[in-house]
Amino acid sequence: MLLFKKYRRIIKIIVILLFILFGCYYFGFELPFRGTPFNGKRHGNPPLTPAWALECWLWEDDSNTSARIDTLLEGYARYDIPVRTVLIDSPWSLRYNDFETDTVLYPEPQKWFARLQNDGYRVVLWMTTMVDSKSKDTRIADSREWFDQARQKGYLAANGSEIKWWKGKGGFIDYTNSEALQWWKGLQKHVFNYGIDGWKLDGTGTLFFKFWGPVPVFYQSTSKGLMTTRQYMDHYYRDEYQHGLTQNPEFITLARAIDRGYHPEGFAPIDAAPVTWVGDQKHTWESTGKITKEDKENSDIAMDGIDGIELALKNIMASAKLGYNIIGSDIAGFSGKTIPPRLYIRWAQFSTFCGLFLNGGHGERALWKRSLQELEIIRKFSWLHTELIPYMYSYVVTGHHGGKVLQTPVKGKYHYMFGEDFLVAPVYKDNLNQKVTLPPGKWHYFFNNNEVIEGNQTIERSYPLDEYPVYVREGAIIPMNIERSYTKLGSEASKGFITWLIYPGKDNSFTLYHPDKSGSSVVSMKCNTNTITLELKETKKPSIFTVCSQVPAKTVMFNNKMLKEKEDYLYETSNSRLVIRLPEIKDGILKIDLAK
Repeated sequence: MLLFKKYRRIIKIIVILLFILFGCYYFGFELPFRGTPFNGKRHGNPPLTPAWALECWLWEDDSNTSARIDTLLEGYARYDIPVRTVLIDSPWSLRYNDFETDTVLYPEPQKWFARLQNDGYRVVLWMTTMVDSKSKDTRIADSREWFDQARQKGYLAANGSEIKWWKGKGGFIDYTNSEALQWWKGLQKHVFNYGIDGWKLDGTGTLFFKFWGPVPVFYQSTSKGLMTTRQYMDHYYRDEYQHGLTQNPEFITLARAIDRGYHPEGFAPIDAAPVTWVGDQKHTWESTGKITKEDKENSDIAMDGIDGIELALKNIMASAKLGYNIIGSDIAGFSGKTIPPRLYIRWAQFSTFCGLFLNGGHGERALWKRSLQELEIIRKFSWLHTELIPYMYSYVVTGHHGGKVLQTPVKGKYHYMFGEDFLVAPVYKDNLNQKVTLPPGKWHYFFNNNEVIEGNQTIERSYPLDEYPVYVREGAIIPMNIERSYTKLGSEASKGFITWLIYPGKDNSFTLYHPDKSGSSVVSMKCNTNTITLELKETKKPSIFTVCSQVPAKTVMFNNKMLKEKEDYLYETSNSRLVIRLPEIKDGILKIDLAK
């Protein structure tokens, strides 16, 4: 009995100690840094990302000047490589973050920004939460007086304490202080007057903590009391996004989704993440897990960008699984001196089937100065990504309403579904051979209509550099906006039409939410042995139907009217497809009887 009492006391002490340890871990780290277990409550549905943000982005980080941007844009236009958004990264301001344009780097900024807008470009500027006393690479390096004024007025969190970060030294703007926000928004006003379209919100929010000796404490003081790191990050992403929307109804923020294991709950709340990227990778294929001498010297990497395309793939898959919708990475990686050509090609191809096509970082981005092969292949896939905007935007809408998002990880190494119709098996190593695990059902190889494969198996084959491991589900209906012939899915004559790629075999329907916000259209398909019937509802634009078929059509009818071969439709034997043009906007029934 005495022995039992003795052990009971020991067990009781152990249980108490475990509770204390768990409490210290939970309240000292898990809750303030990651916010768990409240992540489900923290995240809302993805925002209604404007269609322009789905088009191709361009930036580079070796020469941050308006002259360099002009040169790049002129070259991309000359070589017919699509660009919609120009990302202007640091340094562009006089110091971090005063929002005053450095007119040495960007002369006559108001005229320059206006010219970009007139030329049809969108502009996104880099920013962070930091008010700097010292800035590493800006025109004004020492801004102690400016910092002290902000601190004395109580505009900074943590009583104005300073930290070192990768762009200098400074303090955090206090998002709970209304006077601080009035000052902060006042600083931003003149760049909003330029007509900017978004912020790139870099990851300083995660640095909102302090040390007690060697122990990190993920709490800091604000005007409203103690705030956790997680709460501060949420303020940062939500407050900057919401304020931007008051200045521009199509404003976006580019924020981090998941970046390695630092925040498995996601950097930005999903409801404040219209566009996301997954941080800084190197111009490499495999994940080395080692910090090289070059990494140590490359001090503009906030979190040691030691890994290549595999890190981007892992983080994008984790972000998609969490529910982020529009995700991407710096094509070919952010850091390093030289971009291997095949890596640039394969990364661009992967990004074609992501919501964000972000062509930028260090390294030569003027494709006409690189190899002709890179220029032609990346141009082709840049246009393919642009052509897929109607398809992608439809998942912006469904995701916003709590439904299907754009990417869903599936079985197979880094495999994912792009929408409900594309199976993408990213190339993650410098090898033409690739294994692809196909889900059940029949699958069409996207780059060859004649190749149809039964699923529920793993195949291995060679994928040449101008193709990519992408398969389309039988029954797919894919709306596209085609304006060029590079992808061989249409031509310049397709402009002004919605091109619908049709892969018969299963009954299906697709609701297209038009990127111009003109409403929705529905195409429904019913398939019999030799007959394909397409029902068109709420048709908004002229349409081209490109039907994958191993045999030509015997007859094609629209609303019981016989269409004429070669005039209204034609069969392309080499591509195994039937192309039907309906230039008049009408709802109705398109019936295709195939030759036996």
